[in-house]
Amino acid sequence: MQNKTLSANAADIERRWFVVSARGRVLGRLASEIAAVLRGKHRPDFTPHVDCGDHVIVVDADAVRLTGNKAVDKRHYWHTGYPGHLRSKTYAELLETEPEEVIRRAVKGMLPHTPLGRKMLRKLKVYSGSEHPHSAQQPEPLPEK
Repeated sequence: MQNKTLSANAADIERRWFVVSARGRVLGRLASEIAAVLRGKHRPDFTPHVDCGDHVIVVDADAVRLTGNKAVDKRHYWHTGYPGHLRSKTYAELLETEPEEVIRRAVKGMLPHTPLGRKMLRKLKVYSGSEHPHSAQQPEPLPEK
């Protein structure tokens, strides 16, 4: 008798909600933990080609830590679409104006760069304060590694 390999099915997946505080946490380490939960790598039935991850709510995004000189050396670039209009901000400026974007970009870089990765990123909710509107989902604290 052979053992069968179990493959997760999108219809059978029961999604859970987790909440994590970014207060005092290092950005890259936090982002890698979040990306693993969004992908579903913490589950025993992880399947790479199926979105079997859970929802993650990040609060206190404005209090995340950047190590070294990343706050002044690392830059966020974007183009407006007009010739010669390449814009940039340092991560220190980005943390003041859009702290949610700092965490979202770090997690996005750690997810697959495919349509499946974009679907996983939609399950990430980031808020700069300590309040979030997802209390009806009864989120649990993200387990520490």
